[in-house]
Amino acid sequence: MLSYRELKPGTIFVMDGEPCEVLEYNFLRKQQRKPVVQTKIKNLLSGKITEKSFRQQDVLEEAEITRKEAVFIYSRQQEFWFHEPGNPKNRFLLSENIIGNKAKFLKTNVSVIINNFKDKPINISLPIKMDYIVKEAPPGERGNTAQGGTKTITLENGLEIQAPLFINPGDTIRLNTQTGQYTERVEKK
Repeated sequence: MLSYRELKPGTIFVMDGEPCEVLEYNFLRKQQRKPVVQTKIKNLLSGKITEKSFRQQDVLEEAEITRKEAVFIYSRQQEFWFHEPGNPKNRFLLSENIIGNKAKFLKTNVSVIINNFKDKPINISLPIKMDYIVKEAPPGERGNTAQGGTKTITLENGLEIQAPLFINPGDTIRLNTQTGQYTERVEKK
């Protein structure tokens, strides 16, 4: 069981029978009043983000989240197919509502972590940085580049992002999957 003071960012607990993750935490103590914790929480099943206050008498159940590694194979019609590492014959699928907006970062043979609550998949975790091959990149335009100009490029999985003007087709770039932004060009070996 968790007390209201243990609801730090990243803590996962059960509220109304569903797993929730604390995104923000703020401890308040006003004069002549009992202390309160204001939080911003995310329901891990629905993805809904809400603000909620907890008081001293509130006791919460800690969620038991199990993690399992899987390898992405392909997607078709909002179905995403995976297999267990080292066992490509044991395939299974996850629906689009479980994958969410992380679907745009998936590419063949990438390892992900599937988070399960009560033996049911609730979401996936991607590596923070992933490498992609640039499929299309228009030539950089000459002009005012004092601010470090950018252009729209297309990656091997069809994702379009903003990247610096010096990126060319065939380059390998590193992308931050949490922000969706270009981080660096990977050196060719």
